[in-house]
Amino acid sequence: MDLTIYRFDQLQMNAFGGEGERMPARAVGRARVVRPRIGVIYNPRSHRNRGQDLDCTQGADITVAQPKRREDIATALAEFAERGIDYLIINGGDGTVRDVLTMGQGVFGANWPALAILPKGKTNALNVDLGAPAGWNLADAIAAYGDGKRIVRRPLEVVREGAGEPPMIGFIFGAGGFTLGVETGQDAHKLGFFNSLAVGVSGAWGLAQALFGSDENKWRRGTGMVLEYLPSHEPVPRSRHGNQQRRAFLLSSTLRKMPGGIQLFGPERDGLKLCLLDKPLRRIIVSAPAILFGWRPAWLGEAGFHQLDAEAFSVDIDEAVILDGEAFPPGRYIIGQGPDLTFVTP
Repeated sequence: MDLTIYRFDQLQMNAFGGEGERMPARAVGRARVVRPRIGVIYNPRSHRNRGQDLDCTQGADITVAQPKRREDIATALAEFAERGIDYLIINGGDGTVRDVLTMGQGVFGANWPALAILPKGKTNALNVDLGAPAGWNLADAIAAYGDGKRIVRRPLEVVREGAGEPPMIGFIFGAGGFTLGVETGQDAHKLGFFNSLAVGVSGAWGLAQALFGSDENKWRRGTGMVLEYLPSHEPVPRSRHGNQQRRAFLLSSTLRKMPGGIQLFGPERDGLKLCLLDKPLRRIIVSAPAILFGWRPAWLGEAGFHQLDAEAFSVDIDEAVILDGEAFPPGRYIIGQGPDLTFVTP
């Protein structure tokens, strides 16, 4: 098995009230102060991980796993479950979070431990939503189990029909211009732009292409996709503009806040949300900066820009889709909501 596991037992108890002592519960909405059993998934390949944090000496009964392959994550999680962990810390970016949650559903079922996410990737969209600071580290996360807040989020559950695979669990699903934006974002990362700045660079480039390009430009021609609400199978609203079998942009998420402060889904709220652009009309593109930060003129829907809520939906698509930064092949996807997960934050 290509998996490295470290175990730290009987370490300093500063964050937990001393050896063997159980502290009383704090106010509702805060994490309880107890002595937890902790499992850490540490991705050494994540952007900000360079073997840091592993000298952490706070906490007790800590097991750190460094899976070298995606398949090793399930083995590490099974080890954690056998030990009966109370707290799972994911030290990696959005892709690591997606893989751990996807593998974890077969291990934990409906009995997930509390979770903490360290912002060690290139975008860290989930951490933006949860409000954890950019410099949050493993020692901070361990201490937060005792006195931090608890925030409940439901991730997306994404099934690719015909793949014969369990659902994928993640937080941001997109296609069309979003896929192109992720590709552009990879180039931005190579130039040294990360997190919200990378989102801004990618967005600015996409808007420029959509504004000045011809209808044959890949940013303007759209992607073949057919969307239906589930379980009703009613078609998702579409304007009269452009090819009725194509859309320029699709983004769906259960997050309340997005990187860079953009408001693609409108006012902050829970639930599964969609943002759709049918065709990049130039008046929408020119107005995009104001729209992204909350301007909602009455003509947007008729012009083909939609902000919608759904219980679940399906999409038949003829180009790659993106789930938490990774591309997946064309096909028919069913997108719903996964289990309630509890995240610990400062």
